[in-house]
Amino acid sequence: MKKKLCRITALLLAAVLSLGGCGQPGAGKKRTDSTQQTEETKNKKEDQSKSDKKGPEIDGLTYESTMDLTYATEFDVYDYKDGYKLLDVHEDRQYLVVPEGKEAPEGLSEDIVVLQQPLDHIYMAATAIMSLLDAVDAIDQVKFSGLNASGWYVEDAKKAMESGDMIYAGKYSEPDYETLVNGECDLAVESTMILHTPKVQEMIEDLDIPVFVDYSSYESHPLGRTEWIKLYGAMLNKEDAADSFFEKQAQVIEKLKGFENTEKTVAYFYVNTDGSIVVRKSEDYIPSMIEIAGGRYAFKNLKNVDSNAPSVKLTMEEFYATAVDADYLIYNGTIDGQVKSISDLEAKSNLFSEFKAVKEGNVWYTGKNLYQATDTVGELIMDMHLMLTDGDPKEMTFLEKMK
Repeated sequence: MKKKLCRITALLLAAVLSLGGCGQPGAGKKRTDSTQQTEETKNKKEDQSKSDKKGPEIDGLTYESTMDLTYATEFDVYDYKDGYKLLDVHEDRQYLVVPEGKEAPEGLSEDIVVLQQPLDHIYMAATAIMSLLDAVDAIDQVKFSGLNASGWYVEDAKKAMESGDMIYAGKYSEPDYETLVNGECDLAVESTMILHTPKVQEMIEDLDIPVFVDYSSYESHPLGRTEWIKLYGAMLNKEDAADSFFEKQAQVIEKLKGFENTEKTVAYFYVNTDGSIVVRKSEDYIPSMIEIAGGRYAFKNLKNVDSNAPSVKLTMEEFYATAVDADYLIYNGTIDGQVKSISDLEAKSNLFSEFKAVKEGNVWYTGKNLYQATDTVGELIMDMHLMLTDGDPKEMTFLEKMK
């Protein structure tokens, strides 16, 4: 009865919030704390190798092993006896995966979120992660979507929605709480966008639905982001499928080893609605892709002074000062899909006509489907490699040349 009252109260609050809008109190503080925590975690990682890193002691559980990771640095997975697993997301929280038929140990820290298996009624609000679940054949465990069918580029997700096996439950910032409750949602997977609407996360958790926040976009290596498939493999008991898929993606890196860098510079960006230019910080997976593909990221030692977030906002003048001489421009069409030609770009600012890449016709853009292709970052690296080496555009998956 108490749980029902809690849910009813939460739904009433949801109605109020939908009218008044969700505020963001405390959001800035959380980012600062998270950044400090990340630095501490990275320092610990430098002092401790994967082979001898032991999982945290949890009363009632016996530690067995630590997951072997090659590129990812933003999480760890610890295995305990009888199938228990601890997912440690360094930027955020720890999650204890409890096997079906078993219970969480008594006295478990309140800071650890319990994920009770089976997790087969998932609300996928982190749209970039659907492809990873698809890669381990776990789409059938997602029952609620943060996108309508027309918004999906992951074909199996679109088919599931068209058949009714997956239903729309509102976007991340405006979920349909009643649908989630009535559908017995057992997990909400969110991107870091949920941090901008903290009250929404609180609402979902008040309904006894655990929220998992994905920080894969914080990885500095492109395959680090894809390696999060191992975390979801552990969460859903799909470890073998996750390992097998990741190894195939890692082979792309092997093919480019030993390739001499072209030393050509690349700026990856989009124009924000306020006229500012959004680029990636230097220690991000996109600049890393450019380097692996054989180029140099135009912005050296660029950091986000406000947080550990991967994107950095610049004024047009600041962007111009560095990128005007870049050999290539890549426009991030996953965010702003309206820019597909040189004239579209120049309509954003007449300064673009002075850029070297514009004058030489070396401006490219990514399709909107790229954001959902977390499972195939290798293809974008090969696209960049073809771009830098004057390869055949017909062989590209994500990049298209502006005309």
